[in-house]
Amino acid sequence: MEPIILAFLITLGAGLATGIGSFLAFSAQKTDKKFLSFMLGLSAGVMIYVSLIEIFQKSVISLTEAFSSPEYGYLFATLGFFGGVVLIYMVDHFLHDHHVNPHEAHNASEMDDPEEKQRDALLKMGTFTALAIAIHNFPEGIATFLSTLQDPALGISVGIAVAIHNIPEGIAVSIPIYHATGSRMKAFWYSLGSGIVEPIGALVGYFLLMQFISDKLFGVIFAGVAGIMVFIALDELLPAAQKYGHHHHSIMGAILGMAIMALSLVLFMF
Repeated sequence: MEPIILAFLITLGAGLATGIGSFLAFSAQKTDKKFLSFMLGLSAGVMIYVSLIEIFQKSVISLTEAFSSPEYGYLFATLGFFGGVVLIYMVDHFLHDHHVNPHEAHNASEMDDPEEKQRDALLKMGTFTALAIAIHNFPEGIATFLSTLQDPALGISVGIAVAIHNIPEGIAVSIPIYHATGSRMKAFWYSLGSGIVEPIGALVGYFLLMQFISDKLFGVIFAGVAGIMVFIALDELLPAAQKYGHHHHSIMGAILGMAIMALSLVLFMF
């Protein structure tokens, strides 16, 4: 399979995971808080492990080769890592200024009796959540796509991590839209639309950057991706998991997520 096609398919699969979240949102009348805590923790563990153990190390290796210097390789990898942190912080700061947390999966019981809660308000919240997630997913799509082009095994790991954390995002969009409109199909399409931005972002990013692609650029992008994913895990996913009041479920999810990534990386070596 052509590397570009594989990269696009992995990115597409990661983006479409928001649709899985939508299906889960409709599987029960009340959102399972234990399940959400566990899944958010799992996603955080996957992201932290793959970012620090695999992606950042790939960045250091790539930049060391590009500059023929381990000192400069590590320096620019570190700068790229915190550059990614700053970038995603700026995106999240904009979203939080508008009172939207793209990783917060609202409890269905909070949305009961939409007439009293005002359907228009729910529809507005769900629509803006979808928009916020779309903005959030754009750089994730570029990261997944370019990671797969450079190293398919790494790209699969990144794609899995992004897909897992997109599931709660799908829930976050679907529940308010469903309770505002009464339409599962409309809620599903809003949710799916927010995720489809990832492969779109991948293609846009690729065609904008392909003339500049080099070992140095890949190294800096890898470091930035690691920073973005660690920030999302620490600033969004773990706090959201704790919010639902099931501390041990979220921590066990995080540990299992790390174990899953560790096992997948070991298996890729053989």
